[in-house]
Amino acid sequence: MQSAESWRSILENWPEVIPKSGIVVTTYQESIPFQNFLLSTGVVLFERDKPDSLGARKVMLSYEAICAIKLTDTMELARYQVMGFQPSM
Repeated sequence: MQSAESWRSILENWPEVIPKSGIVVTTYQESIPFQNFLLSTGVVLFERDKPDSLGARKVMLSYEAICAIKLTDTMELARYQVMGFQPSM
């Protein structure tokens, strides 16, 4: 449950300067590219830029089902400090 709360916090506090795009990796071993998302209490609605093999452009996923989020932009690592990440000492 702690992981789900962490993902929810990251997504709720996503800064405007970081593009809302990337690839979400699920606990179902699926990688889902997304270009935007909307949040609700227990579920995230991810929007794809292209349909998947079944024609779906949107995916509703529980926070518990998120395993990782891969970021595809080329911004410098230091720019992610606004999300709470800090350099190691």
